[in-house]
Amino acid sequence: MSVPRVTIGFMDKTRQLRLAKDAMDRDWADPELDLGAVAAHAGYSRYHFIRAFKEAYGETPGQYLTHRRIERAEEMLRGADLSVTEICHLVGFSSLGTFSARFKTRTGLTPSEYRTKHVGRGAALIPGCYAMLWAGGFPTARSATLEKRPALPAAYGEEQDSGSGPEGTES
Repeated sequence: MSVPRVTIGFMDKTRQLRLAKDAMDRDWADPELDLGAVAAHAGYSRYHFIRAFKEAYGETPGQYLTHRRIERAEEMLRGADLSVTEICHLVGFSSLGTFSARFKTRTGLTPSEYRTKHVGRGAALIPGCYAMLWAGGFPTARSATLEKRPALPAAYGEEQDSGSGPEGTES
């Protein structure tokens, strides 16, 4: 039994768009996720990808990604003891103003109003440190505290271990 060529082309197109959508679902919190990278997952140019994605899913890739990020922000506002700014950055927005405007457009409330309205309707808030780890951990940039520190000199009255004896004593 042979499958018509038109059907095969449609399935390939759908599969390619699904790969790109899966990439957005997986990497939604990455602020570096851009249209070019997502379009590359589908094997399309940026502009052809926008048209094909909107035709298949009813919204542009940017709108879809914003909705995913706002949904995650809603979860964090309800359940995590993090500031709005921390949540903004955790869900992939680099601007608090843009985050707040998009959040209000989607939900009808500012992030702070949303939290006030929904906190206390369930389990206790998760401490921020646990929420940060759950969301992918703390930023990976190496800080001064993570760098290997040089060995400290011996404190007053302590002798340096010469290594000549079993416990640093001379034999």
